[in-house]
Amino acid sequence: MTLRAGILGFGVAGRYFHAPLLRAAGFSIPAVVTSRPEPAQEYLGDVDVLGSADELLARDDIDLVVISSPSTLHAPQAAAALRAGKHVVVDKPVAATTLEVTDLEQLADRCKRKLAVFHNRRWDSDFLTLKKLIEADQLGAINSYHARWDRFRPEVSDRWRDRDEPGHGILYDLGTHLIDQVVVLFGMPEWLYANAFTQRDRSVTVDGFEILMGKGKLRITLGVSLLTADGGYRYRVNGARASYLKAGLDQQEAQLRAGAEPNEHFFGVEPAEQWGTLVYGETGQRQVVTPETGRWVSFYEGVREAMEHDRPVPVSAADAYDTIRIIEAALTSSAMGCRIDLQPAAPLVSR
Repeated sequence: MTLRAGILGFGVAGRYFHAPLLRAAGFSIPAVVTSRPEPAQEYLGDVDVLGSADELLARDDIDLVVISSPSTLHAPQAAAALRAGKHVVVDKPVAATTLEVTDLEQLADRCKRKLAVFHNRRWDSDFLTLKKLIEADQLGAINSYHARWDRFRPEVSDRWRDRDEPGHGILYDLGTHLIDQVVVLFGMPEWLYANAFTQRDRSVTVDGFEILMGKGKLRITLGVSLLTADGGYRYRVNGARASYLKAGLDQQEAQLRAGAEPNEHFFGVEPAEQWGTLVYGETGQRQVVTPETGRWVSFYEGVREAMEHDRPVPVSAADAYDTIRIIEAALTSSAMGCRIDLQPAAPLVSR
C-alpha cells in the first residue's frame, strides 16, 4: 500500500528535507500547502498546491501530514491535524513549551494517531559514528562531551527564525539537535548552567548559547555562535581510554540542497578529509575512523513502519519533551544566573 503525505509548508525544509526523504521512504505526495507553487510543481510535478492548512486537512487522500511551517505554528497545526484524523510529523521544535508537548502527546493518544518529531540529526554520519564508538566502548567511560555548531551568519535576516516569537532563536533551532543527541547518548542530565545571549547587531532573539550540564562524573558542554568564521571541532569526546575528535558537518543537507536524492550511492558519505580521529591516551596513537553513512531517510522509514504495523515512531513526543524541558531550563538558568536541577523529571508525559 502506498502511504500518502501532505506537506504543510514548502520552504527550505519542505523542499529539501521532507519531500525527498518522504519519496525515498515510499510515500507519495499528493498535495502541499505553500504560497510559492513553483518549487513544489518543479520538484513534485503533478501535485496539488493548496492555499491553507484547512484545505489539506479536509482531504481524504492524505494519511500523514508533515508540518514544516514556522515554529510558532507547529503546535496548533499539529493539534488540528491530529483532530482531523491524520498521522503527524512535526519539524523541530515540536513546540515552544513542555506543556504544549504534553497536550499534543495526549491528543495523539486520544485520537489514536501517530505523532513523530523530525529530529533528523540522530542519523548524521558523525553522530552515528560516535554512537557506535561509545556503544563498542572504544573510548572507555566518557568523562567529558563537547559539541558545537558554530556558523558565520553576522547579518540578521528578515526570516521568521530571527523574529522575537515563542520557539524562535538558536536554542530552539540548532540547540534542539545538540540537546537531543545528548539525551540519546546519556539520558537526562542531572543539572545545567546556561548562558543564552544575543550578540549580532539588530538581533532581537537568542543567537548564541553556552550550556554546561552534568550527570555523575560526566560533564557536557554545548555551544553555538553565529559569529565564528572557523567552525572548529564539531565533537570532542573524552573517555578513560581514548578521545574522539571530529570537525565538519554531515553532508546530507548540502547534498539535498544541491539536488542529490537520498537513494544515490554517494548520499550521506563523508569526504575523507572530514573523517574523525581517535586519540589513545596511553600511547598518543592517532587513528582515523571510517565513518558510518548518514541516513536521514531512516526517520521516514521508521514513520512508515509505525503507521503500517502500529509500532513506535522513531522520535516520539516524549523524546521531544525532554529536549524542550532542557531548553526551558537553559533559558531560566541564563535569566536567573543560577544552576537548574533537572532530576527527578516532572511526570507530565507518559513514557
